[in-house]
Amino acid sequence: MASELTIGELAARSGIAPSALRFYEAQGLIAAQRTSGNQRRYERAVLRRIALIQAGRSAGVPLERIRAALETLPSRRTPTRRDWERLSRGWRDDIDRRIATLEALRNRLTTCIGCGCLSIDKCDLLNPDDEAGAIGPGAHYLQRDGERSAPDAL
Repeated sequence: MASELTIGELAARSGIAPSALRFYEAQGLIAAQRTSGNQRRYERAVLRRIALIQAGRSAGVPLERIRAALETLPSRRTPTRRDWERLSRGWRDDIDRRIATLEALRNRLTTCIGCGCLSIDKCDLLNPDDEAGAIGPGAHYLQRDGERSAPDAL
């Protein structure tokens, strides 16, 4: 098994288009060595970086935070399990918050979310006369915990 991969081999193994790989490289997320013919060659360990980038993106982590995390990894050696554990710990709290927000969103979509539309049958009780409008723009009960936002409060 080759220790270095061409961009085509990396794309095939990672499932990421070559154009995205070039973008990741331009953004400093991954690195390639160049052959004497100026062709890219990637160390096999780059596959884990790409998987981490994709996982972070799927979780909604901005590329800037992904880059910052990857920059903490060693550049002269393949990252160890301990390196990856340290890196992932930095995202755990953020991912837990995102999960809680998504669960709250899922649970509140069929009730009053404080958006001001007053079209759901519970809106008159949870947001009479659009009280939430006094808080400012947006759907205030969508991400906030409390009696008014709880779907089974009534």
